[in-house]
Amino acid sequence: MHLVISPAKSINFDIDKRNISTTNIRFENESKRLLAELKKLKINELSTLMKISPKLAQLNFERFQDMDIPFDRANAKAALLVFDGDVYRGMNVKSFTDEDLYYSQKHLSILSGFYGILRPLDAILPYRLEMGTSLSIGKKKNLYEFWNNKLQKTLIDDMKENNDDLLINLASNEYYKSLKPKDLNCRIITPVFKDYKNENYKIISFFAKKARGMMTAYIIKNRIENPEELKLFNEDGYSFNDRLCKGDDWVFTRG
Repeated sequence: MHLVISPAKSINFDIDKRNISTTNIRFENESKRLLAELKKLKINELSTLMKISPKLAQLNFERFQDMDIPFDRANAKAALLVFDGDVYRGMNVKSFTDEDLYYSQKHLSILSGFYGILRPLDAILPYRLEMGTSLSIGKKKNLYEFWNNKLQKTLIDDMKENNDDLLINLASNEYYKSLKPKDLNCRIITPVFKDYKNENYKIISFFAKKARGMMTAYIIKNRIENPEELKLFNEDGYSFNDRLCKGDDWVFTRG
């Protein structure tokens, strides 16, 4: 069983300060090419491109200007330990043992607009570049065209190496679109989390993101390999709702 998730917009190097061995990013040349383009942009251009405030644009301008690739691993940290968003708060990475982290290294992929595919222990520097950003790179008009089939090829290779023939999609649509699911040649299960509101079950973004993180932790900590065991997930009041499922879109509801 292999999992894919999205990164977080925010990164915090003080969340988890444990000392653990890290690995190198695998798309160094591609990240270097992206960095070269990002270094050309002024603060106001970054603000417009990324649809962020001038303050955030200033922060990321400084990050890109100070960054070099390859970078000194001494200044970098493991990706899974520094992402700070709703998914990762739901995952509660601080509760992971080192053994959990090493297991996740083989069975979890983090899709990234800047780094491509990150393994949990890949060393990264702070950045912000969402996959949906319309950044032109040469003749490529956006990041989907830039990454093309590189991400799916790497994911296929990783799954083969670890004898995984089932993909659990816990990524947002923005990042999942960077893959070509039909070409992955494996079964794909997409957990969907809904809350009861106004007499109906609905996806509420904040809660759904947190639940995707909880599901990720549930799979990793329990070393789940049989998809039927996913139906036993009952964190934070969610339970499997067979009535609302459509094929391999598995719905979990609460309320």
